Amino acid sequence: MRTLRPARLWPGDVVKVGLVGLRTRPMRAFLSALGIAIGIASMVAVVGISSSSRAELDRTLDALGTNLLTVAPGTTLIGERAQLPDTAEAMVGRIAAVRALSSIGRIDGAKVYRTGKIPKTQTNGIAGYAARLDLLAVVGAQVRSGTWLNAATGAFPATVLGAAAAERLGIGRAGPDTRVLLGGRWFTVVGILEPSPLAPELDTAALVGWPVAQAELGFDGHPTTIYTRADEARIAAVRAALGPTANPEAPNEVQVSRPSDALAAKQAAGEAFTRLLLGLGAVALLVGGVGVANTMVISVLERRGEIGLRRSLGATRGQIRTQFLAESLLLSALGGAGGALLGAAGTAAYAVAQHFSTVIPPWSVAGGAGATLVIGGLAGLYPAVRASRLSPTEALAER
Repeated sequence: MRTLRPARLWPGDVVKVGLVGLRTRPMRAFLSALGIAIGIASMVAVVGISSSSRAELDRTLDALGTNLLTVAPGTTLIGERAQLPDTAEAMVGRIAAVRALSSIGRIDGAKVYRTGKIPKTQTNGIAGYAARLDLLAVVGAQVRSGTWLNAATGAFPATVLGAAAAERLGIGRAGPDTRVLLGGRWFTVVGILEPSPLAPELDTAALVGWPVAQAELGFDGHPTTIYTRADEARIAAVRAALGPTANPEAPNEVQVSRPSDALAAKQAAGEAFTRLLLGLGAVALLVGGVGVANTMVISVLERRGEIGLRRSLGATRGQIRTQFLAESLLLSALGGAGGALLGAAGTAAYAVAQHFSTVIPPWSVAGGAGATLVIGGLAGLYPAVRASRLSPTEALAER
C-alpha cells in the first residue's frame, strides 16, 4: 500500500499563500501595516530629526572651539616673561592627536599708526604680529574685506588688520591705496578680519607674514601664541602634553588653555540624544510588535473555518504554521518599508524647513525595517502555533 505524503511548500508558494491571506482582508491588512508603518516612521523620524539637530548643534559648538587649545609663554621662576623656543611649533606638531596648528608672534616695538604725524604714545592698543598663513583655518576667523595673506604678500610689506584695529585706525575697507605705518615702515592693508571670538587678540592686531616680519621688522621668530586643534576624545591628554612638548627644558614656563566649556556641553548633549533615541526607538518597535500580534491573533480567530478546511484537505500543522508566520512577516515587511520611507521623508522635510543638513543614519532605516521582521516573526509565532494546533473537526464545527 502506497503512503501519501503532503505536498511540499516551496518558498515561492509560502509567499503566495501569505499574500492570499492579506488580499482577502485588504482593509484590515492595510490598517495593520499602517499602524506598523507609523511606529517605524516615528522611530526613523525621531532618530533622523535628532541626528540632524545634533549635527547642527555639533557644528555650532565646533564654532565655539570645543577642540581648540592655545599655548603661550608664562613667567619664569623670578617673575619675568618667559619665551617659547622657536622650535615649539614643530615639536607640538609631532603630537599624534593634534590635527592642525598655527601661530602668531608678537613683534616688539612694532606699533601701528594711521599716519606718521600721530604721537608715538597714542598706539590705540594695536600691536604688530607675525602670522602663519594657515592661521585663519585653525582659529576659524573670517575676512570681511580684501584677502588674507598668501605666500606672495607674506614676504612683502602687506598687513591684515583685526576688526577692532581697523575701526580704531578709521579704515573701513582694504585696498592697494590703504596703508598704515607699522614698525616705522609703510604696509599696504590687503585685508580686514571679522571679529574673532576664538582668538580675541587678533581683533586688535596688525598681522604680517612671518618672512617680512623677520626681514624688515626685527622679529626674532619666537611664537607667542600657538593655536592647536586636537582630537576631542584626547583633549585631556593633549593638554597635558603641550607644555612639556612646547618647551621641554622649562615646561613650567608654558601656559596652556583649558578645554572650552562647549566641549562638555557637546558631550552631555550627545549622551542625552543617545538615551532619547534608544528610548523612543524601543517604544516605537514595541507599538509595532503589539499591532502585528493583535492582527494575527484576530486573524486566527476569524479564519478557524479556513484552517479546518485546509487541514481536512491534507495541510500539515507545519504548513499552517508557516502560512500564518509568512503573513505576519509580510505584514511587518510592508509596514516596516513604508514606515522607513515615511520617516526619511519627514526628516528631510523638517531639516529643509529648519535649514539643517539632512542626517538620516543608515542604521535607523535598516534597523527599523529589520527589527519589524524580527518583532513581526515573534509576534506572529504564537498565533501561527495556535492555528496549527486546531484539529480539523474542531475548526470545521465552529465554521
